[in-house]
Amino acid sequence: MKLWDKGFNVDKAIENFTIGNDVELDMHLAPFDVLGNIAHVTMLTEVGLLDKSELPALKKELSNIYQTTQNGSFQIEEGMEDVHSQVEAILTERLGEIGKKIHSARSRNDQVLVDLKLYGRNELMEITALVKKLFDAFQDQSEKNKNVLLPGYTHLQVAMPSSFGLWFGAHAESLADDMDLLAAAFRFTNQNPLGSAAGYGSSFPINRKRTTELLGFEDLHYNVVYAQMTRGKTERTVAYSISALATTLMKFAADCCLFMSQNFGFIQLPAEFTTGSSIMPHKKNPDVFELMRGKCNKLQAIPGELASIMGNLTTGYFRDLQLLKEKYIYAFTEIKACLEIALLMVPNITVKENILNEDIYDYLFSVEEVNKRVLAGMPFREAYKQVGFEIEAGKFKPNKTINHSHEGSIGNLCSEEIKHKMEGNFKKINTAKIKKALNALLD
Repeated sequence: MKLWDKGFNVDKAIENFTIGNDVELDMHLAPFDVLGNIAHVTMLTEVGLLDKSELPALKKELSNIYQTTQNGSFQIEEGMEDVHSQVEAILTERLGEIGKKIHSARSRNDQVLVDLKLYGRNELMEITALVKKLFDAFQDQSEKNKNVLLPGYTHLQVAMPSSFGLWFGAHAESLADDMDLLAAAFRFTNQNPLGSAAGYGSSFPINRKRTTELLGFEDLHYNVVYAQMTRGKTERTVAYSISALATTLMKFAADCCLFMSQNFGFIQLPAEFTTGSSIMPHKKNPDVFELMRGKCNKLQAIPGELASIMGNLTTGYFRDLQLLKEKYIYAFTEIKACLEIALLMVPNITVKENILNEDIYDYLFSVEEVNKRVLAGMPFREAYKQVGFEIEAGKFKPNKTINHSHEGSIGNLCSEEIKHKMEGNFKKINTAKIKKALNALLD
């Protein structure tokens, strides 16, 4: 079934090429297509384009279809072009002529737009909840290990003293800023494009503010041309926020791969969280972190891929936009997988104590010695030279006592301030209104 059928058969090769894997991807959008349909037919009834007596049957069958999207029994049948065709076909089969009326005042263009908005909004709600949990796990480890010192590196050369409190806490604060970007993407996504039709509106007297209310959107994209223009802009905005989050996870994973190697030996995982070698019986490999690093690096490329697809498109709809869907859905699937596995790994990391007692880390304390002499009255440049000469002559003897007290340092992690930052950004994602609206829509 094709919603645009005009009585002729499209060449099979053309059909396969233009549909691609859209049917498979549309399975992710199915529940949201049904929600959009319920809101649309409710509004059509209220403005008189559907008879009030038709609405109960439509809502009942759409609710039944929605349940199949939740229990895994929904399918897009052979010969159906997309999820929109499938839903309309089911309604027509069950309700007859009434099912054929639901497409009034609508185009597949704004159907897929609203599906993607609802899908993206829901995915962002799930992702931000996972980010908040991972933030808490990092902060727990930071507090637990705040007094365990760790070498700090620049250029992968030992540089200055750090701590596991700082290391775990750094990733926690990075997630707090990532949450701000995710919240911005969420607010942009949480706007209603439904009713823009093919991008130029409709002569039907529809009420777009009503569907905005029914679907729990915060606002709507008012200009119908711009509503169509948000296809691609939405995906890129969301993908950028995901790529920033992926950068945080990638750096953490890369550090873990390094710190778990025998040359460092700073952290350990339970044996059951590692993998082995087919010929080397001693191996306990950090494959999870390696795959997390690789997946997150791939995610950082997606905004550029989306930009390339959108790069030379003028105003209006083009079939190129279909290609955005695969990258968009992939980004959500992969970042959630990485967050979920990180939530398993982070609490199970154990750290090595007394690392800095080893002689190879003596030079970490050279800056501490320079600063000590400056505090005693010596000019900084003179103190720097003295300590440098002592190091070159092999006479440097470090004092490994650390006394950092300023905000965000070894002795003052500012964990409560970072927590406050995270909570403030997390509150920007208002889910209560959405849940209330969708519950009412399905009631």
